[in-house]
Amino acid sequence: MTEITLKQANEIIDTAHLEGEKRNLAPLTVAVLDAGGHIKALSRADGTGFMRPLMAVAKAWGAIGVGVSSRTLGEMGEQRPMFMNALIHVADHRLLPVAGGVLVRDSSNSAIGAVGISGDLSDEDEHCAIAGIQAVGFKADSGKATE
Repeated sequence: MTEITLKQANEIIDTAHLEGEKRNLAPLTVAVLDAGGHIKALSRADGTGFMRPLMAVAKAWGAIGVGVSSRTLGEMGEQRPMFMNALIHVADHRLLPVAGGVLVRDSSNSAIGAVGISGDLSDEDEHCAIAGIQAVGFKADSGKATE
């Protein structure tokens, strides 16, 4: 299985920040986690709130931990709120089931990490995560039909 290198993680972050600036978004916090849910790299733009790193990591951590995007987790929560409440409890409240946590997949479609972004609207956060992941040649899995 492929691993995300520090160089790739930083390129994902740089691309996501640039995409956010290009789209005139609020300052972003970007977290890149490895397959084990450990932070590989994290960047908090000037002007972001102090909770943004926790939120970005929670989006990514939930995605890699469950194996689906944070968008999909949110949809699961709408369909099965008791399950989602239990899952959040089991995860020690370190899971944020809204768009912005995107799985990173390698060429064999294995989930090798996740990117979580917080700072703007969740759909915008997700867009920037996808841009960063694709910039390094990995597949972004946001749970949407088209990436």
